[in-house]
Amino acid sequence: MKILIVEDEAGIATFLKQGLEEEGYVIIVASNGQDGLDQAIAQKPDLILLDWMLPKLSGLEVCLSFRKENTTTPIIFLTAKDTVQETIEGLKAGANDYIKKPFSFEELLERIKIHFRKQNEKDVVELKELKFIQSKHQVFLEDQEVVLTQREYELLLYLVKNKGTVCTRNQIIEDVWDIHFEYDTGVIDVFMNAIRRKLNSIKEVDYIKTIRGVGYIANE
Repeated sequence: MKILIVEDEAGIATFLKQGLEEEGYVIIVASNGQDGLDQAIAQKPDLILLDWMLPKLSGLEVCLSFRKENTTTPIIFLTAKDTVQETIEGLKAGANDYIKKPFSFEELLERIKIHFRKQNEKDVVELKELKFIQSKHQVFLEDQEVVLTQREYELLLYLVKNKGTVCTRNQIIEDVWDIHFEYDTGVIDVFMNAIRRKLNSIKEVDYIKTIRGVGYIANE
């Protein structure tokens, strides 16, 4: 696996390069934002470790520009910036993860492994005539694309991945919405109605069954 390190502090770049090469990774190093962006596009790394404060182009600018070319390669910000707003800004720019300097190399290594495991997950998920291509964020019904919003896509994919199992509304709110406090789960029904309308506009199907008072189940 190939990792691109975009870091202008030579000591940190060398430390990361040596440590990750010992773990068997192929390492490319760029010392400024413009070189980092060029290397990211040309070298097609499997993962990018990106500093925020960089000469020529900031890490944020690199992330935004790279995401116009590539939406799937994981990007981990390594930065001293740690306010909530800055974290949100980085994630909105397309970063997948965010580690504050100074950091533990062991933690970074585990984060990298997690992202590589996610990449290696089965890309195509199917339920009867319904097919998800996760790397392209697309879903098809009988080879016709179903245009879903981000939340609709995540909800339907979650149910399909858990096919044959009743998913309670509370589980869905926690796992799909990532909300871990009391919340009106009725919003799920609104999204499910929208999903069903879109599926039925292509073909009358009944893949998702409502379990009244409980939640939903994808029929196998």
